[in-house]
Amino acid sequence: MTDRLAAETIILGSTVLTSTEPGLPDYPRLRAENSAAGGVAHLLENHAIGIVGGEIAWVVPAAEVSDAEKHSAEVIDGTGQVAIPGLINCHTHSAMTMFRNSAEDVVTSTWFNDHIWPMEVNMTARDVRLGTQLAVAEMLLAGVTTFADHYFEMEQIAAVVEETGARGFLAQTYFSSQGEAGIQAAADFAEKWNGAAGGRVTTAMGPHAPYTVSDADLVTTAGHARRLGIRTHIHTSESPGQTTSSLERRGVTPVQVLHDTGIIETGVLIAHGAGIIEEDLRWLTPYSDRVAVACCDKVYLKHAQSGTTPVRMLHDAGITVGVGTDGPGSHNTLDVLESMRFLSLTEKDRHNDATWLTSQHALDLATRQSAAAIGQSGRLGALLPGYRADIALIDTRGPHMQPMHDLAAALVLSVKSSDVSTVLVDGRVVVRDHRLTTLDVEPAIAELNRRVPQLRDTSHGRRIQDYAP
Repeated sequence: MTDRLAAETIILGSTVLTSTEPGLPDYPRLRAENSAAGGVAHLLENHAIGIVGGEIAWVVPAAEVSDAEKHSAEVIDGTGQVAIPGLINCHTHSAMTMFRNSAEDVVTSTWFNDHIWPMEVNMTARDVRLGTQLAVAEMLLAGVTTFADHYFEMEQIAAVVEETGARGFLAQTYFSSQGEAGIQAAADFAEKWNGAAGGRVTTAMGPHAPYTVSDADLVTTAGHARRLGIRTHIHTSESPGQTTSSLERRGVTPVQVLHDTGIIETGVLIAHGAGIIEEDLRWLTPYSDRVAVACCDKVYLKHAQSGTTPVRMLHDAGITVGVGTDGPGSHNTLDVLESMRFLSLTEKDRHNDATWLTSQHALDLATRQSAAAIGQSGRLGALLPGYRADIALIDTRGPHMQPMHDLAAALVLSVKSSDVSTVLVDGRVVVRDHRLTTLDVEPAIAELNRRVPQLRDTSHGRRIQDYAP
């Protein structure tokens, strides 16, 4: 007999990555140390996870689960698999699946001005819904259970989150060129949808960037964030060039603009931050409990950008860093496993230090720190009692994963998104045996492909904004 809660669902026999947070009980088997800091990967071999009411109720050795417990629950066979916390995409524009591979081998200014922003003029609310269905399908199949989205027609995106069982941290994009109506619409969305879909939708304010949103509008944004008790998600210091340009024109960095307008004080998720400099730490560190930076290294490499997110400097200053993909129009995929690998390798190369940003640290960034980046510490990012049951099972039996000398390294350097076999969000199975259970994505793919000629037509010569930071 046991006094454990009777589980509704049991994942049985997997290796469980419970957490990357230091200070948990010492489980010597498969426990991976990270001497470069950034967490310890607590890996428990042949364990079981009990789920009750969408929450993890217990994690115990599989041998301790009785036949009676198994008979009263849905049992998911975890043999040969690793259970990890559902991955979190800390920055994306999910509906830009509609522009995937449409603007390649060009510099950033050309990418925006001649391709993406003229095409975005053509999109409809229906396009956004279809693009988001495709995106959510891709993410769930790759073990991404939560995404921080920053785009237009956000009600369409929220509706897809609600329908598919995914989890979203959603912010409606706006520019000062839209006037007061743009800010108000974003605030109205944030207020209406925060906590919706059984708590799977949380919201933020979504000004595009300091170079497209005026200081006065950022002050207004901070006021809405303060009133609603939410954070702001904003592109800031996306490249070293933006920081240099801001210093030359205004005498302040983009990060200082966020500070001076009250954005940092209310809590902020900074997209990219590749132009953050040491001087900016004076504005960020006093608010380290509510400030984070989303790193999307593949995009910086693709656009031949001169700098990447300064992960090591931020780490040393105690600033949270999350893993993102950016939109699939620039990143081409929404694969956080891929992004985690790019981040790990880019950091080693940038610092010429093979001992920096170990696989354990990369796992910490993609789970615990990414959860903190969207204000979900203690709720997401770990497989521990009391956390939401957002779980991805990764099959490690493929030849590219064997033999298994270092499981943490395999999860960062060898894994493929196609190794994800089963995914749960709030305890609900949304991917079973590599197949979606809540969404038939084929109709969306077909309809979007029919829309391609209209979406790609830039002969009108219009764009939603100019890129000239």
